[in-house]
Amino acid sequence: MSQKIQVTGMSCNHCVGVVEKALKTVDPGAQVTIDLETGHVDVISQHPRHDLLVAIENAGYRAQ
Repeated sequence: MSQKIQVTGMSCNHCVGVVEKALKTVDPGAQVTIDLETGHVDVISQHPRHDLLVAIENAGYRAQ
């Protein structure tokens, strides 16, 4: 299922990598597309949205 998440606090490509790694930790097979400028993260994953949000927040970013 495709999920759109708004992430705040990302300021560089390193941040993008951290967020992607956090999501892949929850679901290694997830397809993740991140737009650094807007903070939009598109994730195709069967895992619950809550788990994905928690992973991003545990990585140090705000997600909604």
